[in-house]
Amino acid sequence: MGACCLHILSVFSMFLVFSVPWAAADLRVDTFLQCLSYREHPSYPISGAIYTPNNSSFSDVLYSYIRNRRFMTSTTPKPLVIVTALHESHVQATVVCAKFHFLELKTRSGGHDYEGQSYISNNPFVILDLFNLRSITFDDATETAWVQAGATLGELYHAIAEKSKTLAFPAGVCLTLGTGGHFSGGGYGNLMRKYGLSVDNIVDAHLVDVGGRILDRNSMGEDLFWAIRGGGGASFGVILQWKVKLVPIPEVVTYFKVGRTLEEGATDVVHRWIQVAHKLPEELFIRAQPQVVQVGDQKTVNVSFIALFLGSAQELKPLMKRDFPELGLKPEDLKEMSWIETTLLFADFPSGTPTTVLLNRTRTPIYFKFKSDYVRKNIKKEDLTLIWKKMIELEKVFVQWNPYGKRMSRIPESATPFPHRSGVKFKIQYLVIWFEDGEEASNHYEGLVRSLYDFMTPYVTKSPRESFLNYRDLDIGNTTRCRTYLQARVYGRKYFKDNFRRLVRVKTIVDPGNFFRNQQSIPSIIWYPNEKVKE
Repeated sequence: MGACCLHILSVFSMFLVFSVPWAAADLRVDTFLQCLSYREHPSYPISGAIYTPNNSSFSDVLYSYIRNRRFMTSTTPKPLVIVTALHESHVQATVVCAKFHFLELKTRSGGHDYEGQSYISNNPFVILDLFNLRSITFDDATETAWVQAGATLGELYHAIAEKSKTLAFPAGVCLTLGTGGHFSGGGYGNLMRKYGLSVDNIVDAHLVDVGGRILDRNSMGEDLFWAIRGGGGASFGVILQWKVKLVPIPEVVTYFKVGRTLEEGATDVVHRWIQVAHKLPEELFIRAQPQVVQVGDQKTVNVSFIALFLGSAQELKPLMKRDFPELGLKPEDLKEMSWIETTLLFADFPSGTPTTVLLNRTRTPIYFKFKSDYVRKNIKKEDLTLIWKKMIELEKVFVQWNPYGKRMSRIPESATPFPHRSGVKFKIQYLVIWFEDGEEASNHYEGLVRSLYDFMTPYVTKSPRESFLNYRDLDIGNTTRCRTYLQARVYGRKYFKDNFRRLVRVKTIVDPGNFFRNQQSIPSIIWYPNEKVKE
């Protein structure tokens, strides 16, 4: 008998709890719903938040926050119940009742989990959907805001801009991301070189724990508060809201986006970018985005350089001439505008789009597979040429290279679970998007992005090969077939490096029965009694 099977026998009672057959789970739905009704707050009835497959709108609710069409097929497992919480008491009741009735719980705030872990499971499960919990309240005196987990980044940015022209918050460029998941995975964006990640600017949080209690920073303790800021909140409880510290910005900032093809010297420009992008002043963020394009009758690589500078164009000109003249910026390339306007351009909206689009939650789902890497050393020009050749061969895969350095390098690796700090030059995101239906198409395109990822092995971090939790990737390790600590350590070290050990210790204390879990969650050692936390 394999070691994994022996291990399951050693925790047989827990195996029973977390391996309820689908047929048996169906019988539990009625009692689960009765439990919800019994535990509801008299002022906030829960009946209007409950959807089962018998509801005509069940599918609409399920699919409205699925962003990846890979998980919208007829064979994708569906939840037994969806609870679209209207009040925090609904969250408490759902956690307690799901645990009592041995149903797996999936918490969804924006639906952007790259691998669908917030809304699918191979076990009988319930979705707790937080999209109705989206309030944002400001404290002008402290320049802080409480942001509920179902609020999107677009809604947060819009609310900040309505309050002030000189405040912002460091977070992502995808405007429909839910703050619940985005912040708990780290949350990076184009302000990070000046102010760090989202989690570096969170000062409090409210969380529902495995017992259904609402905890704040004081009552949860510093270990748990540390863990949910970059370690993935879904491993520890349900995030209700975050208290964030807003950051100062100039009333006028500068944006540019310019492209260079290989024939226009892109290789030389990228080579210089690798050397200087992480060293540039912290007010300047320049993303490099190589992509295969068709020029005439041949394919080439075009590299877009997309930048935000916290200052005027007049201030940026001499800086670029001194530190990055290879890019060859022209005065007409530099566009002065407000910070809120740049959020639209980074999200690929055309110039002049009204800022009310930030409030739009709808996003057409597409097929995609993304992966990530970190780079800590220079890449030679001849190696860049090989990378371009491989990209042209694959054609459909493109990448985003995001520079680190400055504030990111000054924050210790152990300050939060997010460890990719000092020494990182840039992060890579690999992207492939397709529109054809069917398993054959999915296998083909996923194979393309994996091929480029494999090709990049000599140029990226090693032991571990680091990855970004917000860009979840089940390829790097998962506990799909058998849950063991050693399996979890494979992906845990890549996402968190040495911080994985502390995350496991916190998990073991706050959720020893491993109720909050997914295929890449933080494990509880009590769940794996024969295994030790190893270095």
